[in-house]
Amino acid sequence: VQLVESGGGLVQAGGSLRLSCAASGRTFSNYAMGWFRQAPGKEREFVASISRNGGSTYYRDSVKGRFTISSDNAKNTLYLQMNSLKPEKTAVYYCAARLSSEYTVVAARYDYWGQGTQITVSS
Repeated sequence: VQLVESGGGLVQAGGSLRLSCAASGRTFSNYAMGWFRQAPGKEREFVASISRNGGSTYYRDSVKGRFTISSDNAKNTLYLQMNSLKPEKTAVYYCAARLSSEYTVVAARYDYWGQGTQITVSS
C-alpha cells in the first residue's frame, strides 16, 4: 500500500491543522493505521492509532483531548485533527499502516509508511 500525507504547514501556537493520509494499492480497510512524528534530532514517536474497523483509537497522553484520529474507508483516507498545537511539537508527521486488525504504538510493527509532512508551530 502507498501512503501520501498532506495538510502540513506553518501554524501559530494554539492553532489547528488537519492532516490527511491517502492510501492506495490495497484495500485500506485491511489495515490498522497510525500517526507518528519525528522532531529534529529526536526519535520517531507515536501520536495516535486506530484499529482496522475504526472502532478503537489510542493516543499518547500529551495529545489526548487535543488530537483526533479518524478514518474514512470509503475514501481510503486517514485523518488527524490537531487542535491547540504547541511550538515544541514542530515535527515531521508520518502515517503508517499495519496489516492487522489491531493498532499498536510500536513503530516497528507497522508495515508501510508515508513520506511525511512537516508541521511547524510558531510561538
